[in-house]
Amino acid sequence: MPKVILSMLSAALLSTPVFAAAAQLTDVEARWLQAGAAVLAYAKQQQLPIDIIVQPQAQPGAVPLAMGFDGGRCKLVFTMRGNPAAEDVLQAVPAAQRALMIEAMTAHEVAHCWRYAQGAWHSVPSGFQERTPDAAQPPEIQKLTQELRETRREEGFADLAALAWVQRSHPGEYGQVYGWLRQVRAAQPDSHVSHDTEAWLALAASGAAFSEGTTPFEQARSLWKQGLQAAE
Repeated sequence: MPKVILSMLSAALLSTPVFAAAAQLTDVEARWLQAGAAVLAYAKQQQLPIDIIVQPQAQPGAVPLAMGFDGGRCKLVFTMRGNPAAEDVLQAVPAAQRALMIEAMTAHEVAHCWRYAQGAWHSVPSGFQERTPDAAQPPEIQKLTQELRETRREEGFADLAALAWVQRSHPGEYGQVYGWLRQVRAAQPDSHVSHDTEAWLALAASGAAFSEGTTPFEQARSLWKQGLQAAE
């Protein structure tokens, strides 16, 4: 069965029952898309090259929302069908706040696309000194360690961009989103060290940490640079 691919042009239609039926979305998929619609509309304004892909195959335990890249375009992938744990990340969130957390997750993924579109994926600012690899370790371990660092940096940037988006769009609810995100990161098993973003989250306990008058991505970049050395 082919993937269901939705154009970014459809973002404005996500709240209509006709759209959900036409795209053959499940209730969960339609609800997540609707919750992230404002972020996706903003991404379109920023001319980010995003395609939305809904996986039709059952993939139990898969990450429900992720960003991939292919052919110079970003792929926002929903993997929720046959995936009972898809909404586990929201279990502790009151029903009235779940759409807000999904919106923040969408902003996190869109931030990955922004980095990719900027040609900055896995790059670091000029002058940043990376930790010297441990020459005593086998080359494959050195390579894995570097890949983990690169992933952690991108996750840190995306977490900050999501918080910058919340501060921009829902400043009165910043504290709830921040507290939830800290809990999600703290609850991760040791095997998810690539998603340990504590060094960056510590810089954004208040929405006042983000400067005004710029995009959420640019706001995140400023704090992200500050946290890079601490994350090493």
